[in-house]
Amino acid sequence: MKKIVWLFMLIFLAGCNITVLQPKSETASEQAFLINFSFWLMMIVVVTVFTLFIRFVYKYRFTEKRKDDLPEDVKGNRKLEITWIVLPILLLIVLAVPTIAITYEQSAKAPQDRKKNGVHIDVIGKQFSWTFQHENGKKEMNRLVIPEGEPIIFHLTSEDVIHSFWVPKLGGKVDVMPGKEITYEIKKPEKGSYQGKCAEYCGLAHANMTFKTKVVAKEDYQEYLIQESQ
Repeated sequence: MKKIVWLFMLIFLAGCNITVLQPKSETASEQAFLINFSFWLMMIVVVTVFTLFIRFVYKYRFTEKRKDDLPEDVKGNRKLEITWIVLPILLLIVLAVPTIAITYEQSAKAPQDRKKNGVHIDVIGKQFSWTFQHENGKKEMNRLVIPEGEPIIFHLTSEDVIHSFWVPKLGGKVDVMPGKEITYEIKKPEKGSYQGKCAEYCGLAHANMTFKTKVVAKEDYQEYLIQESQ
């Protein structure tokens, strides 16, 4: 039975090839930092709580020698009370500062001036495909090519239902609304090929709403723009 359980676990894990913990852009690196920072900060709390729990269970366990012992009646301890009030507040502040800063800076924005420095790309989501239109008018479906090291500014909208634009190793995810344009920026992507997808259930073929992302050198990107769409 155990072997069958392990077999099913391996099958399920085989599908988990998309990860946000292998960042390939400045944007994704900030997100990965926030995840790791939160995890290790909470691990300090978990380890402390479990250590104290095990210590108290062992120290104050019932034994025949102690069956007649009566615990001391403690009315209060001002130092301990202040400590367990102040420490959680400090932990929340330490966690909140980078969380608020990074989340606000990376949140989707209202439509921005297309004169802003960076590469501007229109993204249109519809059941069940993505269309990418570059500044020179070139369009491709389910294939995104962008230059490395440049700020990439996506102008996102949907033709039908709510979708979610996501390239895990580069940044995201961003909900895309029908009839509403929002912008999202990915900073300094690294060269490579990455998988993108819709991360919001949008219909029966939602799982097939994927696209390929390729980050190339700036010169190669300029050449790509003048090539005919495949």
